[in-house]
Amino acid sequence: MNIKFANMLGIKSHCSKTFKRTNFAKRFKILLNSEIGSAQNIQNFCKPLTTTKSVKATPPVSQLPTTVGGGSSATYVEDMYRAWQRDPTCVHTSWDAYFRSGVYEPVPHESHPQRDLMPLSQFCAGGGGLAQKAIDDHILVHDIIRSYQTRGFLAASLDPLGIVTHNKTITKCGVELNANENVFIKGDFFKDERNLDQTFKLAGTTTFIGGDERELTFREILKRLEKIYCDTMGIEYMYIFCSKKRAWIRERIEKPGQLQMPAEKKKLILSRLIRATAFENFLAKKWSSEKRFGLEGCEVLIPCLKEVIDRSSALGVESFIIGLAHRGRLNTLANICRKPLHQIFAQFRVLKADDSGSGDVKYHLGTYTERLNRITNKNVRIALVANPSHLEAVNPVVMGKTRAEQFYRGDSEGRKVMSILIHGDAAFCGQGVVYESIHLSDLPSYTNHGTIHIVINNQVGFTTDPRFHRSSPFCTDVARVVNAPILHVNADDPEAAVFLSGLAAEWRATWHDDIVVDLVGYRRNGHNEADEPMFTQPLMYQKIRKHKPVLQLYAEKLLQEKIITSEELKATIEEYDGILEEGFKESDKEQIIRYKDWIDSPWSGFFDGKDRMEMAPTGVKKEILMHIAKKFSSPPPPEIQFEIHKGLERILQGRQQMVKECMADWALGEALAYGTLLKEGVHVRLSGEDVERGTFSHRHHVLRHQSVDKATYNTLAHLYPDQATYTVCNSSLSEYALLGFEHGYSMSNPNALVMWEAQFGDFCNTGQAIFDQFISSGEMKWVRQSGLVVLLPHGMEGMGPEHSSCRLERFLQMCHDDPDILPCHCDDVALRQLNDTNWIVANCTTPANLFHILRRQIALPFRKPLILCTPKSGLRHPLARSPFSDMSECTAFKRIIVDEGPASENPDCVKKVVFCSGKVYFDLFKARADKKAESQISLIRVEQICPFPYDLIRDEILKYKNAEVLWAQEEHKNQGAWTYVQPRFQTAMAKDEA
Repeated sequence: MNIKFANMLGIKSHCSKTFKRTNFAKRFKILLNSEIGSAQNIQNFCKPLTTTKSVKATPPVSQLPTTVGGGSSATYVEDMYRAWQRDPTCVHTSWDAYFRSGVYEPVPHESHPQRDLMPLSQFCAGGGGLAQKAIDDHILVHDIIRSYQTRGFLAASLDPLGIVTHNKTITKCGVELNANENVFIKGDFFKDERNLDQTFKLAGTTTFIGGDERELTFREILKRLEKIYCDTMGIEYMYIFCSKKRAWIRERIEKPGQLQMPAEKKKLILSRLIRATAFENFLAKKWSSEKRFGLEGCEVLIPCLKEVIDRSSALGVESFIIGLAHRGRLNTLANICRKPLHQIFAQFRVLKADDSGSGDVKYHLGTYTERLNRITNKNVRIALVANPSHLEAVNPVVMGKTRAEQFYRGDSEGRKVMSILIHGDAAFCGQGVVYESIHLSDLPSYTNHGTIHIVINNQVGFTTDPRFHRSSPFCTDVARVVNAPILHVNADDPEAAVFLSGLAAEWRATWHDDIVVDLVGYRRNGHNEADEPMFTQPLMYQKIRKHKPVLQLYAEKLLQEKIITSEELKATIEEYDGILEEGFKESDKEQIIRYKDWIDSPWSGFFDGKDRMEMAPTGVKKEILMHIAKKFSSPPPPEIQFEIHKGLERILQGRQQMVKECMADWALGEALAYGTLLKEGVHVRLSGEDVERGTFSHRHHVLRHQSVDKATYNTLAHLYPDQATYTVCNSSLSEYALLGFEHGYSMSNPNALVMWEAQFGDFCNTGQAIFDQFISSGEMKWVRQSGLVVLLPHGMEGMGPEHSSCRLERFLQMCHDDPDILPCHCDDVALRQLNDTNWIVANCTTPANLFHILRRQIALPFRKPLILCTPKSGLRHPLARSPFSDMSECTAFKRIIVDEGPASENPDCVKKVVFCSGKVYFDLFKARADKKAESQISLIRVEQICPFPYDLIRDEILKYKNAEVLWAQEEHKNQGAWTYVQPRFQTAMAKDEA
């Protein structure tokens, strides 16, 4: 054995006296099945197994089976074994000894789709001459078959424009494309025309032969492989680890007749192309100067999406959640979601909104529809998620929403709900959130059980061609990291594109894994209809101007095949044109726009019969608090024999002591909030980096068995027999994708508490696009409410500029309340302010306030995102404790916590009133005590910064009428809450002065 290779496998050299044959056989079988061995490694491996005198010399390597790729070598060894069973003398004596040992386990035939073509006795008998030539020829045939399967996509005719744009990247892969020479044939043998007609016997497991075929000429083998792998489809799948998955794809793409379609299916594709094309032409005619980000150049997207939905619906899927950027969005709304045309056309006219949304441009809006799928005769639900940009930020939002719907439907395998993500080529490879999102695809608490990715490949990113916007050969290469098959197709071949779309739907239903369909087309107009593409892509657009649209090409093909007549074609076009004109007339009757018509996740019944100015109480009976606290403070029950860490035993003992005193620290206050909601039937989901234990080792919601792997115990999941589900899950080290995922999750069900926690508050920086595009502005743009809670550890704790501040000022800058307008003075002013804000920003200091603000998220008659600064040192600070009485019935969240010490008893003598928020209160409290100034300085905590508590602040200022009013914070003057609170203090004080 080659010593270097043996060491890599963890096997000792063949000359070692301590060599273990059992281990050898096991590892060699793994090597063969994995198909990762190289030809030289297999040759080295096939040397004698022992060095005893009874063993003959090693047979010449030329007489051993050689191959490119280790997969076929498993077949050689298997055949050698079977030949040895018939005649032990036909193999080398070392192999005879090995087979006699009984440790070899035969490899199943179906693991190797290409069987070898010669009797194995010829391989092992030696000789050379004709036998050696036959061996070489058969090996070469196998190598070429494997080359087509592995690299055929590199030579496929994918570009409708015929522009060779991949020379650079293909050269990087070490493949030289030559139009006059087959890329996969090396050497001189097959340059002889006569040899192309040589016949080769193929095994029955070869998938590109049909019926009773067993022999094909090499010319026919090449012809079939060229048609399968190098025509208008390019299939990437040979890097997939699982041999069953590779065989599954091979069976569906290589089997003869797979691409043949009945006439009715071709007519259906044509009809869908007509709708896609006519819709874009109609908009261009009616609103020629408007941006619409049309689909021209890749109209085949609509038939492809239809095929995915049709096939998936037939396989049991009931709900489809789609994410899509600008291009083709309006077409998808019209022809996939069946959004009423008059509502789409009304968006092109400047109309007043009839609801609270400020609105967004038409190609950003989403929708939700339920309709009958006429192909499967089943009802389907389709949601197109509102999306403001090309930044791929919608990807994790769609994934989170899909996961939530699967959870609430009890769809644990994703058979009823699925996600479809439609990407741009430049964005797919350029935006990091694509990679972050794809890496969630197989994580237990985040998987969607397979997403179908469709790339609208314009072969240009705005004005940048692929040679300058990516380093990888294809824009889809990022999907390789999760072993997703990648199906490239020329967008001018609708039948191939639809075939691969159906294949993608079947893959997803079978394997519940991601898959990518890359529609390689072009962009007939510029980035938008007002853009001039000739500035930057003159040669490309000269070709585009002369290039026939796909509808014309396909119609001509079907006319030539006599599947349709010109009269039928004309009638179909006129029929849909009439539908468009009717929708246009209806749009003239629209006087207003209702953004509620464009909601992608309607909460049926949630707002019905509710008074938006009436909130449910958040206090809970003391006996309930005691029950949950005792459970949370106790180790797992003895009967399950769960071994916990000794340090956790001390932590639980400390919690038990607090429970006896009816006191709660931060961790217990949080657990009481979750536990009481679970008792009330509210699903609680806490997600993020290290949330199970907590970054600061304070939470410990998931206990781990100290001697049994993967054995865990979640105490809050075992509080009551009929409680709701508590999901607490550590995430991948991602903020952008995870924040988007949890936001999407929160969109599905308003009656769930969904939370994302950053490891440190400043890590939320990398999720800023989600805050900007979706969370802070979703309601104003799309009337899209969310009750997502974002937990951000915050406080200047001596860790330097990082890991300290969650950049509180950024969240406050994104609040849209006017600092110069004092809210009306009424009994429900606090609730009215919450209703009017875009999100809530709080910096709590007590477990009781944490308890109430979390429960308030569910008690509110509407939903608002909550940005909650959480403490670090305050998690265990002796002042950060609350009695159970502060969480019991008739208690509520305190927007500010007033001073109840000596200063409040004689307010006229107070010299300073210091307002602050968060952890700095504890520092001020200690400093005041050190100076013995409790009666002269009043400390007031502003727990809810936005909406600003004008009424309570004003009352405190009036109370201490002789005192100087100050604001204290840890952060610099241009950070923290100062720039937000300063003008609001002035507004509150100006009212008092008046």
